[in-house]
Amino acid sequence: MQSVMAGRDTLVVMPTGAGKSACYQVPALLIDGPTVVVSPLIALQRDQVVDLLAHGAFAANSAQRGTVVDEGWEAVASGDMEFIFLSPEQLAKADVVERLESVRPSLFVVDEAHCVSSWGHDFRPDYLRLGDVIDRLGHPTTLALTATAAPPVREEIADRLHMRHALHLVHGFDRPNIHLEVVTARTDEAKTDGVVLRVAGEAKPGIVYAATRKDAERYAEALSDLGLRACSYHAGMRAADRDDVHTRFLDDELDVVVATTAFGMGIDKPNVRFVAHADVPESLDAYYQEIGRAGRDGRPANAVLFYRPEDLGLRKFFTAGSADPVVLERVAKLVALHDGPIAPKELRSAARLSSTRFTTALNLLEEAGVVVTADGLLDLADDAPPPPEAADAAVAVAESHQRVEASRVEMVRGYAEAPGCRRHFLLAYFGEVVEHACGNCDRCDEGAGDVSTGTAWQVNDRVAHDSWGNGIVMRCEADRVTVLFDDVGYKTLKLDAVRAA
Repeated sequence: MQSVMAGRDTLVVMPTGAGKSACYQVPALLIDGPTVVVSPLIALQRDQVVDLLAHGAFAANSAQRGTVVDEGWEAVASGDMEFIFLSPEQLAKADVVERLESVRPSLFVVDEAHCVSSWGHDFRPDYLRLGDVIDRLGHPTTLALTATAAPPVREEIADRLHMRHALHLVHGFDRPNIHLEVVTARTDEAKTDGVVLRVAGEAKPGIVYAATRKDAERYAEALSDLGLRACSYHAGMRAADRDDVHTRFLDDELDVVVATTAFGMGIDKPNVRFVAHADVPESLDAYYQEIGRAGRDGRPANAVLFYRPEDLGLRKFFTAGSADPVVLERVAKLVALHDGPIAPKELRSAARLSSTRFTTALNLLEEAGVVVTADGLLDLADDAPPPPEAADAAVAVAESHQRVEASRVEMVRGYAEAPGCRRHFLLAYFGEVVEHACGNCDRCDEGAGDVSTGTAWQVNDRVAHDSWGNGIVMRCEADRVTVLFDDVGYKTLKLDAVRAA
């Protein structure tokens, strides 16, 4: 709060339930000018607005009537409204940004800021436009908030938001009241039975995460057959039905929600007693964010991962999508043909692409140094190659991301198959050094929570490799070291081989 009050850009990483919202709510009331809060989910926006109604808050989103939104903007302009809640998709609209320019916000807050990063588990392409929006608004003090961000994610958040000399405040990742456990299954049938029986026996309420919509519905039905108040939750449901499940869960009218990953972001429910993963998560970033929804009241809670090595193949399939060179070349060619700055909306119309495909292509071209943004307009970089080569450069950027994503799936394997303390493994992934075994995971329960480490390097040391480039040490063990390389992702190396080289 002191950093924000001093007008300094600030990146805050705090565990779920530690009070991140207060970090902007209190300074906002003490600083002249309105506050913009970028929040990813309409349900989350609604909860935040309700909490702040007495201080003047409204959300401009697709669920609101136009008259309500217009009245909200008028109240902001007259000084009667302090908080404006927007989704990143809203900020991709030129008229919304123009309205913000007219009211001159003094504080720009990005909630769930890990979504800014292409490394982040809830990555949304429209988040990548926020840095340009911040610049157009005259760079108000910028505050980024998240519960989960490994060192490379933190670096990318600050870069993507164009933060200036940002203060990074990282207040630890450990949630010692959550017991960590991995249950290994030999077959899919054994895993399914294990999930249903274990969830039935857990203290309620709780959340089960499944990889697919079909599995979410299947598990919810099986739990309902056992007499539990269980519902599924996924993007294929009508918005009204999702909102109903969300509300009933908050009101303790459901024992279990079986969901895909969207459910739970920002949920302020203190009494969740367990979070079970019926399938391996896409990354440890995602996993730690999701299990952080348990035990927010500080009481004991359980996090159980049901693991079948073959399931890693499904996650690798999800991360294997490739960039479309035809689309990339088309967008690059249209920018070149325009011969001068062009509005994103006009370019997307000319390209005849959906919002998601267009934004993804544009982001890749920007990362490849082909396209630049200034004052909300797009233009070719001074040294931009011809469109075919531009497309190749953007594809190379996408392939680099895919290699990193695949390596993050392998880190999930490392956690699931860890021979020692699971919390030690998990916290090291986020760059947090732990000297002792936690005593509250299944490995420690078995007396196998060894945390012996190698001595050649320390966690967070910067290193270089002849083939893989620069990296940062994430984990040291007695006989191996895990390094996160900037361009290829995570690699675990045997110390004997490193020393021999």
